Amino acid sequence: MKHTGFLLSLVACGAVVVASPAAAQAGHAYAGAKTCGMCHKTEKQGSQLSIWEGSKHSKAYTTLTTPAANDIAKAKGITTPAAEAPACLKCHAIAGDAKALVTDGVQCESCHGPGADYKGLTVMKTKATAIAAGLTAFADKAAIEAKCKTCHNSDSPTAKPFNFEERWEKIKHPVPPKTP
Repeated sequence: MKHTGFLLSLVACGAVVVASPAAAQAGHAYAGAKTCGMCHKTEKQGSQLSIWEGSKHSKAYTTLTTPAANDIAKAKGITTPAAEAPACLKCHAIAGDAKALVTDGVQCESCHGPGADYKGLTVMKTKATAIAAGLTAFADKAAIEAKCKTCHNSDSPTAKPFNFEERWEKIKHPVPPKTP
């Protein structure tokens, strides 16, 4: 019920947006998972950091540094190491930006947009203010699924069937309670 009221208030403000890497990146800088995790690690905040750390997303870049990844890249006609190939980095690093904190893999800002402008406590006090500062929020689960499918699709050389509900259970994190 708390979440429904919160979402309705965002819709009423016109502040809910659908994820778009290009729109999220425009004019914003990345902060990194460690910066996000400073506040999003406690149980009160939904333990988002530990959920991410325990996920394959946190190791997405590391998988590109393996001989197996290089073999897959080579088979696809990629002449650089997988960990340097834009075709691989687009799904294994922060929004595909090799200059940003690439070794963090698929982290907070991969879905929620570059966080340098919304990372501060004063900005994060209200979701609408954070969204105005660049936070990408999702209108509903369909929007989240669409974002996931930008990488979890048949374009991946190692694509497996993607069951959103099953995968979502492994990575979802609760929305932190509204700050009074």
